[in-house]
Amino acid sequence: MDSLPSVTLMHPLRNRSFFMLLGFRIQIVLAYQIIAVVVGWHIYELTHDALALGLIGLAEVIPYFFCALFAGYAVDHHSRRLFGVFAGVMVSLNALVLVATTHIPDQNVSSWWIYAAIASGGIARAFIGPSYGSLFALVLPRIQYARAAGVGSSAFQLAAVMGPALGGMMVAWGSMSVAYAVSAVLAFSSAITLFLLRVEEPPSATSSPIFTSIGEGLRFVFSNQIILGAQALDMFAVLFGGAVAMLPAFIHDIFHYGPESLGILRAAPAAGSIVIGIILARHPLNKHAGHWFLGAVAGFGLCIILFSLNSNFWFAVILLLVSGICDGVSVVMRSTIMQLSTPDAMRGRVAAINGIFIGSSNELGAFESGLAARLMGLVPSVLFGGMMTLAVVAVTARLAPKLRKLDMQKLH
Repeated sequence: MDSLPSVTLMHPLRNRSFFMLLGFRIQIVLAYQIIAVVVGWHIYELTHDALALGLIGLAEVIPYFFCALFAGYAVDHHSRRLFGVFAGVMVSLNALVLVATTHIPDQNVSSWWIYAAIASGGIARAFIGPSYGSLFALVLPRIQYARAAGVGSSAFQLAAVMGPALGGMMVAWGSMSVAYAVSAVLAFSSAITLFLLRVEEPPSATSSPIFTSIGEGLRFVFSNQIILGAQALDMFAVLFGGAVAMLPAFIHDIFHYGPESLGILRAAPAAGSIVIGIILARHPLNKHAGHWFLGAVAGFGLCIILFSLNSNFWFAVILLLVSGICDGVSVVMRSTIMQLSTPDAMRGRVAAINGIFIGSSNELGAFESGLAARLMGLVPSVLFGGMMTLAVVAVTARLAPKLRKLDMQKLH
């Protein structure tokens, strides 16, 4: 009995299994972010077309969308750990394919292979969220979920800061081949880290027909106004308000800087998220959580509007930094809501559904931004996205009163 308080009060980072799980997440996110920033630069160098940047997102989201629910089912019914290992190995192989694309002289052929590698990466990414979310709940006591969500968000955003910065520097001072090769090593290292993780996995969920099982997860999410509202809010905010996919075009056409500056812009939102993640790890937002959540997403949309109207590079960095702070609040709160509200036997499927809401919205948002930029122009398309984000917040506040009035302590 004396050991329970020390376990529950212990900082999550003192938990070796959680520390290794974070190691997996940091390395796989580093690899993914390096690939994302270099591929954007690579494609824009080949095509000088904003729509081609948007097609990167579409190439990833289509296979991700079709695989995500099946990935959640697989994680719930089989090994949570080994599917994460599989994802790390697959991302590593894709990065090696991208190394090869830098040596293909035909630009059209090179572009097709790049899109193929990104599509394959979408399949791998479908397993990362469900594996991490399920293992998160296995290696930590429930009372530490809120604090650990802040730590996990900070770790994620730290990798999201370092990845674009490293990718941009490696392209500027080395080559795209070097950047892709480094991401391959990081992804393979993440697979090894997770393979070495020792965790006692519970018996697999009772076997049931795959579509019946997936339907159970969908019914759970769509019947829970708080989870559904949080996921939908983030999905539409990212879908309309994400300006990250258009950053190579802003660098080329608005700011007139080089690839290292693209890394700075890509890293700025994540830097803001790190700061707020560290704060929220120490001081979780339990009271008036719904108001904080809605306010943070509204702040994100406002930052995107100001970014679209700005032509100064360093002011753009500040705006993206603040947008990252706002996004970090919503990410930590959504993660905490999911961990506290989801039954253990359903974590893989719910994480997969969350991935479809949130993960696919990044890529669909990239496509939407590219298409809107083609139709409306670069600056008007980003301005429109920011305004739509504010509209989404207003609609969510109206349609999801339980989320608006949420007090996180009632979920414990």
